[in-house]
Amino acid sequence: MEEDEGELLLWKSDLAPESMVSVTVGRVMATLLVARPKKLHNAVSGLSPDHRQGASSLDSIHQSLWFLHQYVKDAVQNHVSLDEILIPMIEHALRLKDKNWKRGGQVLVLLNWLFLDELTFQTLIKNIADIIVRKDDRYVALGWCILVRSLVEFESVPCELPLNGLRERFNDMLKVLCSCIPRLTCILSKGSMLQEGFELPSRLAVCAADCIVSLTNALTRKAEVQTRQKRSNANSSYQQVTIFSNTVDDQREKPISNASKDSYLDMEYLLWDQLKDLAKLVQRLLAWSKNSRPLHAKGLEQVLKWLDEINLHYGNFQDEAGKVKSKIPRTGSLLLSSCWRHYSILLFLEDRLFSQHYKEWLNQYLSGIQYYSGHHTEETIGNKKARETMIFFLNCLCLLLGRLDSKKIESTVSEYGTQISQVLLLQFHSTDEDVIDEVVSIFKAVFLNSKLSSGGSITDHRQLDSVMPLLLNLLDERDVTARAVIILIAESCLMSRDNQFLLEVFKRFDSDSIMQRRNAIDVISEIVQMSSNTRNLLTQSAWQDIANQLIKCLEDEEILIRKQAADLLPCVEPALFLPSLVRLVYLSNDEVLASAREALIGVLKCHNQNIGAILMLLDCVSDFSLNAALPSTGGNGQDCIDQVGEFKSGFNDKELSPGSRLQSDRVLSLIPQWSQSVQNWKFLIGPLMDKMFAEPSNAILVRFLSMINEHFVKATDVVLERILSYVKGQKEFGYISQLFSSLHISDECFYSKQDNQDEDMSLSVQQSLFERLCPLLVIRMLPLEVFNDLSMSVMYGQLPNRAIVHDMEMVDHKCVAALLLNRAFSKHEFDDVRKLAAELSGRIHPQVLYPFVNSVLEDAAISHNIPRIKACLFSMCTSLVVRGEHNFSHFDMFKIVKTLEIILSWPSQNGDEVSKSQHGCIDCIALMICNELQAPNSCSASNFVKIDINKKGHASLKGSILDYVVGRLISGTKEQGAAHDLDNNDNTSDNSTPLSLYLCMANVLTSACQKLSDSRKKQFARKVLPRLISFVEVTSTPVDIRTACIAVIFSAVYHLKSAILPYSKDVFSVSLNALKNGQEQERIAGAKLMVSLMSSEDPILECISGGLLEARDVLSSVSSFDPSIEVQQICQKMLQCLISP
Repeated sequence: MEEDEGELLLWKSDLAPESMVSVTVGRVMATLLVARPKKLHNAVSGLSPDHRQGASSLDSIHQSLWFLHQYVKDAVQNHVSLDEILIPMIEHALRLKDKNWKRGGQVLVLLNWLFLDELTFQTLIKNIADIIVRKDDRYVALGWCILVRSLVEFESVPCELPLNGLRERFNDMLKVLCSCIPRLTCILSKGSMLQEGFELPSRLAVCAADCIVSLTNALTRKAEVQTRQKRSNANSSYQQVTIFSNTVDDQREKPISNASKDSYLDMEYLLWDQLKDLAKLVQRLLAWSKNSRPLHAKGLEQVLKWLDEINLHYGNFQDEAGKVKSKIPRTGSLLLSSCWRHYSILLFLEDRLFSQHYKEWLNQYLSGIQYYSGHHTEETIGNKKARETMIFFLNCLCLLLGRLDSKKIESTVSEYGTQISQVLLLQFHSTDEDVIDEVVSIFKAVFLNSKLSSGGSITDHRQLDSVMPLLLNLLDERDVTARAVIILIAESCLMSRDNQFLLEVFKRFDSDSIMQRRNAIDVISEIVQMSSNTRNLLTQSAWQDIANQLIKCLEDEEILIRKQAADLLPCVEPALFLPSLVRLVYLSNDEVLASAREALIGVLKCHNQNIGAILMLLDCVSDFSLNAALPSTGGNGQDCIDQVGEFKSGFNDKELSPGSRLQSDRVLSLIPQWSQSVQNWKFLIGPLMDKMFAEPSNAILVRFLSMINEHFVKATDVVLERILSYVKGQKEFGYISQLFSSLHISDECFYSKQDNQDEDMSLSVQQSLFERLCPLLVIRMLPLEVFNDLSMSVMYGQLPNRAIVHDMEMVDHKCVAALLLNRAFSKHEFDDVRKLAAELSGRIHPQVLYPFVNSVLEDAAISHNIPRIKACLFSMCTSLVVRGEHNFSHFDMFKIVKTLEIILSWPSQNGDEVSKSQHGCIDCIALMICNELQAPNSCSASNFVKIDINKKGHASLKGSILDYVVGRLISGTKEQGAAHDLDNNDNTSDNSTPLSLYLCMANVLTSACQKLSDSRKKQFARKVLPRLISFVEVTSTPVDIRTACIAVIFSAVYHLKSAILPYSKDVFSVSLNALKNGQEQERIAGAKLMVSLMSSEDPILECISGGLLEARDVLSSVSSFDPSIEVQQICQKMLQCLISP
């Protein structure tokens, strides 16, 4: 038994680890929260000390209750946080929010039991209140709001169990929980999202709002005498005297007596103290209801106005110390309490009891309005109290009816329609504008189903309603009478406070008569013209209806109606119809498409300076592409360079598929016509760039900007200055390092590739990364010619005669080139930013870029700074790709090659950073070779230098980087270029050169084979293959180098195809000699070379056919006796190909 008890109370032992306590508490809470509420209540009621010596398993409810009691008791005494039990309760409340009492009443039972003890209650309620302030977790906050609302509204829960603990502590609990209202108000202010221009609440904001409403509604309840039953009462259902120790009972006697003495001292003013938060609450509810519940929003407007009036009238009568309340504030607090008691029950966003009581409340409000209407005589017409009471009931009616959905509105009108209309019609005799305003709003919402508008008269509406059918009947003909009626109907539609008359006009568009439809479009034309001359004649909803109807008219079979609709649409706010018009352009047939395109062109030209319309158009196209499952973005892009190690651009946009391009071009093809009508591009460029900053991956936006980039070129200074202005506030250098340090990200992670860290990167780091990428993405939109003007100060600043830049400083660091170079070569920068900046730096003019790269690369090679080496290589490779042969003949190119050779001579291991950098060096030199061959002068045969092979197989050639690379591979001497020495040590011996450098030179040639264009393959083969063939035939040369040369020849055969035809016999001989006389490495390379030859094109096979018999004999011998299994297998396969019929 002692062991069982010791195991049960494991958490009490000093030796028990804290994690074990948490696990035990978790088990206890899991056991209690899954129990049925009634069973849990019975266990609490029948709990006795005997259960403490019962079963040791914490799966027992009694043992779990004992454990929970002891845990809470010790936490209270030791002032320990009770999160271990409160968080599970909050999660339970969140999980079972929509369940009934049988599924979610466990928390109330437990808290009701724990609240019976004063000290425990005080600690628990303070811990509960503290959680919402201390825990910055939206799910915890959501569960907290649900839990607190269930505590406040416990009496409304359909539960047969007595909850004496909650009832006794209710007022004390309310005082503590009301202190959380400011925190809940803060949650409301941040809990909105915009959708189609309207605010919508988040789930947390909804629960927070309802929680505030519930708490403040509870403050309006009449004070009840708080009774505390003695624990010795035998009739009590909770025998707590046996549960809580005498020490705890003694300690709570004083608080009880003191609390009973001052229980309701400040309750009268507690709601008054929340007046500002109530106003903020109503403001949020108003913002959320404007679109979906306009009548409810009308009521909220009046409530907010009433709160402001109360605060203005009564809020200034409290003395400065705030201790003594005068009679006037007491009157204000009583007025607030009495009215808020009714208002609050109508403000819940989620209220399952509303449908049970709304008819009862409706009867009360109608009776109140009717009563005061009956007493609204000449004697009382100026009675302010009667007026305020009338407005109060109308406010309640707005709030109640505004909450009803369409089905409940229909049923309510069916049951109470006559009574509502009679009551409302009586109010039109009132001279009070507020009363009339609310009555009109209610009448429209209930009977006319229109959106709210201020002012108006029901009498005018009734008169128009009676005459409108007669006027509409005159629209059957196209005559003078019809023309006059068209103007009258247009004026009638403008006078009405709803869209009913307008809808009657729209019905004429459904007629088979062309004359009726043409008259109807003439009415719309008159309304639009009248409204254009005088502002605010039409409501937003009326404009929307007109816009929708004009869109439909674009599909009319009558061409004149389609033409007139297309001409009218530019007069309407584009935001009302642009999405529908774009969709019509996409989905219509050719006949309708012409009218839709004409309308869209007219809208764009009419609103050519309306940046909002342009941005909305882009959003519509993007949304349509997304909804239609069209591939609208190519986030990964294409590689800038083939096989440049890890250096890839990753930002080029893929083109849409042909089908999707055809769809999107229906709209985007109209952009050039719009762009020609734009007068002031400076006004549009800023917002367009801001949108690019916000949506860099939007392919539709990229295509749009590419279609108007010629206009961007005209305003290049504005674009670049906007970029510089955007980055002006961004901190450089140490900022990124400090940011990572504050987030506990190591420097090693920072400088290395971050692909695997994106998921763990905090929001602040992601935001910082995005802010630093945005200007680079905009620069990337500019054409290459922008970078060609060295005199452009915003691009290059004030350059000296020779733009050699040292130590990351340009003459003018406030220029775009400096921005790119600083971010590309900065030590303290994001890896993605450095890569993109390095790519864009490749567009910089070679006279600026190459001296800078040469200087930085030399310093980086001395200090072994791998990140800078990579950035240099990326910039150089990009420059070589985008500028091609035009930048080849630059002085610094040869110096860069020398530095790259130093890097290639470094020792490295496969996969390390040095090895990756060397791969980049190899590809960079390979691109230099490709550009060298692509240069116009290299095409001339007279420019070739005769190749001389000496007896040792060494070759001598001057004039190019290609010659230099070949010479370094086969001779080990450093040859000179055409105009500049590549190295000052011309007599360096072979022994001083590491073997890895020879292999790197071979890899350079292999990479060049892969990158050559078809037009330069023969030239490459002509310069390289004869020298390599002669070299491998010299047996005295090192075997590793000969093997590498054979590998280059193999790559040439594979990639150059027919370009090696003149040398195919010699290549075939090289493969045979390697198989017969070479060492193992050479035999493997020779076997692979023969495979490549035998799988070549037919002309090559014909050229080597004379040696196939010899090859068969060699293959037969090698496949049988060669000590290398790999060589044997390769030769056996080739032999089978030769002898097979």
